[in-house]
Amino acid sequence: MSWALHAKEALQRGESVTIRPRGHSMKGKVNDGASVTLAPCDPGSLRVGDVVLVRVSGSDYLHLVKAIDGHRFQIGNNRGGINGWVGPSAIYGIATRIEN
Repeated sequence: MSWALHAKEALQRGESVTIRPRGHSMKGKVNDGASVTLAPCDPGSLRVGDVVLVRVSGSDYLHLVKAIDGHRFQIGNNRGGINGWVGPSAIYGIATRIEN
């Protein structure tokens, strides 16, 4: 089961949710174990640099929007890694508060 399942379900119901992601790929923006509040979002309002809960190639990530090309979003981490391009339906929510 995905670590993000509870968060994705809440976001799809239109609710905000708080998670504590683990890992170091977002160090500096979202540190290991930080408290992150996510809210549903309109993908059309996303900007480069936003932190989003997203599904890329079958995996869930709390990563950055690195580039936008029309209705496609390039997703990557804060260490220079790129996960790939996704459509708006792959983005579940946006980080509205990060407490490192």
